Amino acid sequence: MQKSEVMEALAAMGSESTKKTLLRHGATEPLDGVKVADLKKLLKKIKTNHSLALELYDTGHADAMYLAGLIANAATVSREELQQWAAAAEWYMVGEYMVAALAAESPHGWELGMHWIDDTREHVATIGWAALSGWISYRDNEHIDQQAVQQLLDRIDKTIHGEQNRVRYTMNGFVIAAGSYIPELLDRAKAVAQSIGKVAVNVGDTACKVPLATQYIEKIEKMGRIGKKRPYVRC
Repeated sequence: MQKSEVMEALAAMGSESTKKTLLRHGATEPLDGVKVADLKKLLKKIKTNHSLALELYDTGHADAMYLAGLIANAATVSREELQQWAAAAEWYMVGEYMVAALAAESPHGWELGMHWIDDTREHVATIGWAALSGWISYRDNEHIDQQAVQQLLDRIDKTIHGEQNRVRYTMNGFVIAAGSYIPELLDRAKAVAQSIGKVAVNVGDTACKVPLATQYIEKIEKMGRIGKKRPYVRC
């Protein structure tokens, strides 16, 4: 499919009700309001098409940007492209769910994640924490710097409640990821989860809730799934 065909398809798939929901979740115009399930129908048609992904992302159209993340090639995406995408991903669903996940599946995820978490822009810092969470959920533990993960847990323990809004959300997610995917750090992650307790995040006019890290990790532990890696990060 060409870019023009994709944009026509998005317009046809969009609905006002979905658009209103996405706007409540922080999306900005332009967008048509396409459900993720319908975006995945396009993914099945397009499959991986990195050049098309770059074109779609550059439109600034929220639905197209999300789709771009789905069809991009994690094996070939460049560090520079990920940097550009992160800077432009002001809507958290594109940034945290697509750009961060694409970075995590790419060879650049850990390096860029560590760089992004120190960015003063809230949306970039959140992408950084989400990318690091995705990295440890996806990579074999032999490829993970566990000492660095422990240092990040210590940082979260000390700073999370004073961080920017969505940064608090993704830091909390990192604690959950560390405990869920790295058995050697389970006890430390549980201790940090206990220490930080309930994390307050303003989720706007939505029904979203911030997961309590202690309960989430405990649930994974009871299921016997600690250390079980994800087959992919983008979804």
